[in-house]
Amino acid sequence: MPAPPSALRGRVVVAAVAAGAFAAAAAGQTLSSFNSTAEAQGGAQPLANATDASASFALGGNAPAGAPELIPASHNTDASAEVQKLTASAQVTQDREDRDAAAAKAAAEEAARPKTCLPAHGTFTSGFGARWGTSHLGIDIANSIGTPIYAASDGTVIDAGPASGFGLWVRIQLADGTIQVYGHMNSFSVHEGQKVKCGQEIAEIGDRGQATGPHLHFEVWQNGTKKIDPRPWLAARGVYV
Repeated sequence: MPAPPSALRGRVVVAAVAAGAFAAAAAGQTLSSFNSTAEAQGGAQPLANATDASASFALGGNAPAGAPELIPASHNTDASAEVQKLTASAQVTQDREDRDAAAAKAAAEEAARPKTCLPAHGTFTSGFGARWGTSHLGIDIANSIGTPIYAASDGTVIDAGPASGFGLWVRIQLADGTIQVYGHMNSFSVHEGQKVKCGQEIAEIGDRGQATGPHLHFEVWQNGTKKIDPRPWLAARGVYV
């Protein structure tokens, strides 16, 4: 194509310059308007550096509006005290349960324990009644010297020591007033006023007093005075001689 005339080229240049000036003026107006709006709304100013940012969030510093409050960790003494109280309470409860269990066990053992026992092991050699022209008011159980003699029932020792005809004796009184007599023993291991239980060793078989050999002479005095045959009395309580 042929080049445009010089006059035409001049008019095109003037139009382009005018258009550029108009666009620059518009852009300047828009930026000025934006800055004015930001300043009017209290626009945020950028932090100078990272150190300033860290300082703004440090404990005790002035955190930005709306930021969560940071609370230093501390030992909660109230919670610790509550735990200690609960532990102590649990221990008290456990101790009480242990005591109750021990008491229940002891009560069960006491209920199961025999209340009448064989006074000595050995050979039955003589019964209750007439013997050699006299009255034999007990039973005899023979065995070697030193054989244990046991309390036949629970009771209280009312005598322990020398006795005419028996050499040595022990007398035990039961809760219902019955008295048991143990005679001819070699030695005894209880004392007056002592509480004894059925099956507890109280003496040893001997041959002291009017005896023809080592044996236990055992009597039962009903109501503390009336001497009765010990064999039926023992049998009625599940003990057989």
